[in-house]
Amino acid sequence: MNSNNVSIFAQILQLFPKKDFFKEVEKTGAEFKTKGFSSWDQFVSMLFCQIGKANSLREICGGLASSAGKLNHLGMAEAPSKSTLAHANKNRPWELFEGVFYQLLEKCEQLTAKTKRKFKFKNPLFSIDGSIIDLCLSMYDWAKYRTAKGAIKLHMVLDHDGYLPTFLNVTEGKVHEINVARTLRFPKDSIIAMDRGYIDYLFFANLNDAGVFFVTREKSNAKYLVVEERVIPKIGNIRKDQLIKLEGYYSKEKYPHLLRRIEVWIEEKQQTITLLTNHLNFGPTTIASIYKERWQIETFFKAIKQNLKIKTFVGTSKNALLTQIWTAFIAILVLKYLKMLSQFEWSLSNLVAMLRFNLLVYKDLWVWLNNPYQPPPEPDIKQLYLAF
Repeated sequence: MNSNNVSIFAQILQLFPKKDFFKEVEKTGAEFKTKGFSSWDQFVSMLFCQIGKANSLREICGGLASSAGKLNHLGMAEAPSKSTLAHANKNRPWELFEGVFYQLLEKCEQLTAKTKRKFKFKNPLFSIDGSIIDLCLSMYDWAKYRTAKGAIKLHMVLDHDGYLPTFLNVTEGKVHEINVARTLRFPKDSIIAMDRGYIDYLFFANLNDAGVFFVTREKSNAKYLVVEERVIPKIGNIRKDQLIKLEGYYSKEKYPHLLRRIEVWIEEKQQTITLLTNHLNFGPTTIASIYKERWQIETFFKAIKQNLKIKTFVGTSKNALLTQIWTAFIAILVLKYLKMLSQFEWSLSNLVAMLRFNLLVYKDLWVWLNNPYQPPPEPDIKQLYLAF
């Protein structure tokens, strides 16, 4: 397809081969006993919602309808009505978009294999965390959180090679992060960075037995016995480096292995934080840097909430909400993919804003991506001379 004859949005949609897309349609039965409005039409509409940052069904349908006559290059015959799109979001399985997400993730991971790593060690580095999205309980009565409050919780694993979300689970807000973490499996020799919300000594023991390393914060009431005091660097912010064993009947029964306890002085906050890890060989400064790197997952949650439609929803059913969340994460992968291929130094917020302005403009996506502020060429108009 000639890039000069289609919009930037159509070129983005080329990242999703229809052959692969419809494999997921068949797998999930998304078009069982449906007519007219296809799963592809729904996907295009919801991706338009995310990248175009449409605030309602009216804006999605109106935005697409404003391109009447040009929708065929998006693979759509016509823009949907509000009721048609609402019905699809409510009834077609959200698992379709989960499958499409993981299809695109494979493409992104192929690119990150060529990127330069931040750390010298070869161990895969992951962060795990959860983030609450508040909901109005009267509108989302299935998402109970507290007595008068509704919420859902996003549970995510972030791969620090390319900062890609490699796992996503959406639960009711009251589901604790550790319950989801216990179901996760990581490659041997991986390093997992997490906050204190994941402290569970049996979970730590299972990671240790699987050959997986973890770095986390120590609980303030932890009881332990110091087995060894290690020499700390003369220069830097490390205050203590100790090998310890947990004290307390239940704690040491759940985790009978050695742990490493490292105290780190944080100059900006004028306070000391204490880290726990089962990695006994890395230098203490490296362990501190790994925990600091965990903040990338906080940054990721903040970026997706600020730049995509994930805090306000265009449907109230659970299926519609999950459809919107999965298309948001597909959109974030699209942005990551474009950033990785671009020679221009895009920030995520700037890229999504500029895409929004140019989404239905007929330009070569890859030329525009590398030089977004290049003025259009001067028209080649020959001057006509009038004979007097």
